[in-house]
Amino acid sequence: MSEAPAAPHTVSADPLPGKDIGLLLRPPRPRAGWRLLPARVGAMCAVELQKLRHDRTELYTRAVQPALWLLIFGQTFTRIKAIPTGGIPYIDYLAPGIIAQSAMFIAIFYGIQIIWERDAGILNKLLVTPTPRAALITGKAFAAGVKSLIQAVVVVVIAAVLGVALTWNPLKLLGVAAAVILGSAFFSCLSMTIAGIVLSRDRLMGFGQAITMPLFFGSNALYPVSVMPGWLQAVSLANPLSYQVDALRGLLLGTHAHLAADFGVLFVAAAAGIAAASSLLGRLAR
Repeated sequence: MSEAPAAPHTVSADPLPGKDIGLLLRPPRPRAGWRLLPARVGAMCAVELQKLRHDRTELYTRAVQPALWLLIFGQTFTRIKAIPTGGIPYIDYLAPGIIAQSAMFIAIFYGIQIIWERDAGILNKLLVTPTPRAALITGKAFAAGVKSLIQAVVVVVIAAVLGVALTWNPLKLLGVAAAVILGSAFFSCLSMTIAGIVLSRDRLMGFGQAITMPLFFGSNALYPVSVMPGWLQAVSLANPLSYQVDALRGLLLGTHAHLAADFGVLFVAAAAGIAAASSLLGRLAR
């Protein structure tokens, strides 16, 4: 008779000691502070951009206004030659200002979203996580910058179709992207700072509408600073939008610009905006 087959060796369901049991006894090492902040900023920025992925209507509707500025205002004033532009067509002079304007219009009402998150209970949940408040604000600010950058691409395409002589130098286009993101970061933080003060969507809408047009017309987006009255020149000097437009105009058109000063002002303004909005975030969540 043949022998019965030997029974297979039983294998324990428990993992071998020393392989994975260490993760149960010893938690993974947390990231250091300098590594934690960029990761949290990137995560918050990705969460904000997911909303744009699910609803692109905002991009299409916001492209209408800059197109009208270039098609109507730009071409009309190019024909009458009423504004001194240093020898370049007025529509070329206007295009960088409209890029900055469309980016500001996206960012300046960003505080409405954070008030909505407060009302929906999302903001309180974010604040109890280990994420620093500065990372929350920075992530939202740079998400606004990326949205504005997409809008800037739309304006650049419209301007190119209309015959505006723009540069296609990759390094200068990277500088344009940096200027758009930094400017949008400041204006979105300004909006979130106002949200932390007024605590209401209706009040924020009123403040946003009250400051948007003065910021736009009190800059060099439509006309050079030299044609402004003295008091408006002082306003333009304190207006971050003027520095953003000056950087965009110098990079895209090759006109004389103070790029080091422009980017320095934009960086300091964005950092100050992040600090101010972060300090008021707890008040908004009460």
